[in-house]
Amino acid sequence: MGNYSFYEFFAGGGMARAGLGADWDCLFANDFDPMKAASYAENWGAEHLLCGDVAQVSPSQLPGFADLVWASFPCQDLSLAGDYKGLGRHDANEGTRSGTFWPFWRLLDALAAEGRAPSVVVLENVLGVLTSNNGEDFSAIARTLTNSGYRFGALVLDGRWFVPQSRPRVFVVAVREDVVLPVGLTQDAPCERWTPPMLRTAHARLETDVAHRWVWWRVEEPTDCPPRFADFIEDEPHGVAWHSAAETKKLLDSMSPVNRQKVEFAKSAGRRMVGTLYRRTRPDADGGRTVRAEVRFDDIAGCLRTPAGGSSRQKLLIVEGDRVRSRLLSAREAARLMGLPDTYKLPSRYNDAYHLAGDGVVVPVVRHLAAQVLEPLVAASRGAERLAAE
Repeated sequence: MGNYSFYEFFAGGGMARAGLGADWDCLFANDFDPMKAASYAENWGAEHLLCGDVAQVSPSQLPGFADLVWASFPCQDLSLAGDYKGLGRHDANEGTRSGTFWPFWRLLDALAAEGRAPSVVVLENVLGVLTSNNGEDFSAIARTLTNSGYRFGALVLDGRWFVPQSRPRVFVVAVREDVVLPVGLTQDAPCERWTPPMLRTAHARLETDVAHRWVWWRVEEPTDCPPRFADFIEDEPHGVAWHSAAETKKLLDSMSPVNRQKVEFAKSAGRRMVGTLYRRTRPDADGGRTVRAEVRFDDIAGCLRTPAGGSSRQKLLIVEGDRVRSRLLSAREAARLMGLPDTYKLPSRYNDAYHLAGDGVVVPVVRHLAAQVLEPLVAASRGAERLAAE
């Protein structure tokens, strides 16, 4: 039967490729960012890689037929950081990075016109895709999928079920209408684990004819416990230095009483405690805004972000009795939190490496989704095609 095949759009450093694994052959990969493309080439080779604007990609540049198309399209305009600008119109990007979804999908429609519509499409993004523009963006994506001849359903998978990082993401899985869905792959009602209230609300907003094409995917829960966050931490980090005592004190002084109490509890724990810390802007008592350091000691890292500014880079707080130390999370630690092996080659510049990790998809999440849903769907599609040819 041979390996499964896929195209990877908005590929970043190839984390979806890492998650799909050795049974999948990448026929084409694309990313606009030269740094990310260089990292992709360093780890996977450049044979099937095109660095450039997806709007400039033509069907002739996509070789053969792909069982799967994976697209982690830009999330900036679907999140608070991007002021929820949204996808823009289908006929114009309107300056939004997330609006690159539209030229990407036009490319898929062009493939369909050539008889090369992929059997399965996965769209991955932040939770904001469900709510931006009062849910209209998600409804537009759903309408687009159905107009192109796909049934679809969505799942919210959190990285924390696989790695020690809180990272919920939406995965829309679409399958061509002619593919007979395998028995046991769907269910009649949503599963609470994968379909939180905001996803059910997004589903309820869909127009009736679009909602009729919705599929509730059945996904088994992971059986392995995620590793401990403390086990991911380097004793001698590369590329980052421990803060001075004065810098650590400044972080502690910027904490609210609730967060300072967390530190005091950690001091009395009788063991080494590893916490993660972000600086966030919060309202103050005078009606203004102030920057606060907020820490967690639940053995789960906060969601990695791209380092647009200093406050978006996650820090560590190591507490051993009365001794408190702090530093930035290292690039290698960030990569581990994405499920990347230590053999994965990171960019030499800290911000580039952190950006690559913070903009990616958690590798074992992709593997779980592939094993549970994508591979059964592709196998069913191939089986139907084989029968049709006989």
